[in-house]
Amino acid sequence: MALVVICGQPCGGKSTAAACLSEALRQTEPEPSVRTIDETSFHLSRNQSYANMTEEKNLRGVLRSEVDRSLSKDSIVLVDSLNSIKGYRYELWCLARAAGIRYCVVHCDVDEQSCRTWNIERRERGEPSYDDNIFEDLVRRFERPDSKNRWDSPLFELWPAKEGIDKSSTAMADAVTYLTKKVDSKTKDVKILQPTIATQSARGSEANSLYEMDRATQEITNAIVEAQSRALGGPLNGVSLGPGIPTIDISRSVSLPELRRLRRTFIKLAGQTSLSGPPPPSDADSAKRMFVDYLNRELGSG
Repeated sequence: MALVVICGQPCGGKSTAAACLSEALRQTEPEPSVRTIDETSFHLSRNQSYANMTEEKNLRGVLRSEVDRSLSKDSIVLVDSLNSIKGYRYELWCLARAAGIRYCVVHCDVDEQSCRTWNIERRERGEPSYDDNIFEDLVRRFERPDSKNRWDSPLFELWPAKEGIDKSSTAMADAVTYLTKKVDSKTKDVKILQPTIATQSARGSEANSLYEMDRATQEITNAIVEAQSRALGGPLNGVSLGPGIPTIDISRSVSLPELRRLRRTFIKLAGQTSLSGPPPPSDADSAKRMFVDYLNRELGSG
C-alpha cells in the first residue's frame, strides 16, 4: 500500500518517529498492516554497520533487499534508518514505483548539536549509540531531502528538538492522511506510483538471474556431495565439476547441512552485491564459477 522512508541525522529521533507513525496508522480504520524495517531487525550494531564504506554498503543492501521482499499493495512499510544518501533514497523510490504503491519521505530535522548531545546521553545510559568518529562522519555526509526531487516527495518534516514527536502533530497527521486516504480517479493530492516497462523488465531479469543462480548452486552442491561420497569423506583437491568450472579444493569433509547453509549465504550475498554493482549472473555457468570460487575461499583452508 505504501513505502515510507524515514531519514535524518544520527540520533535525530527517527526510531521514535517511526514508532509514533506506526501507532498512529494502526489507529485508523480499517487498520492497515504496518511493518518497520530497521537495523535492529537484523541484530546489526550501529558502529559495526557504519564502520567503513564496505560495511555501510552491505547494510544498505540488506535493508533494500528486505524492503523489496516486503512491499505489497496490502501493507505499509516504514524504513527506519539514516537513509542519508539521496541516491539510496532514489533506489527505494524505484522499488515503490515498481510495486505500484504510494511513497513518501519523513525527515526528522534536528540540528547537529542536539543530535550530538542525544548521542552522548544514550551512551551514558548504556543504550545503543555511535562512536564519536563515526557520528561526525555520518553528520558530515548527510544529504538533506529536497521536496523538488521526486524521490523526496511528498516530504513530511518533523522537528524533534523543537517540538518533540507526537502523533497529533500536523506533519504526522498529514502523513497518516496521505498514507491511508482512499483514492479514485478524481483524487489529486495522493500519488500512486506507476510501474514503467523498464522497472517491470528489470524485475523479470532479476527473477531470471535468481532462478539461474538457485539452479546452478544446487547442481554444484549435488556434485560436491557425490564427489565426497566417492572420496569416502576425504578431502577434495583439484576435483573438476564440469567444463569451464574451477576445480574444487576442499580440505575437509563438508556435511550437506553446511553446504546448504553456505549456498543460502552465497545467494544472499550475491543479491546484496547486485544492489550497487553488477547484477547477479543470468547464466548458469557464471553462477557456478562464482559459487565454486566462494566455496574454495570459505572451505579451502578449513
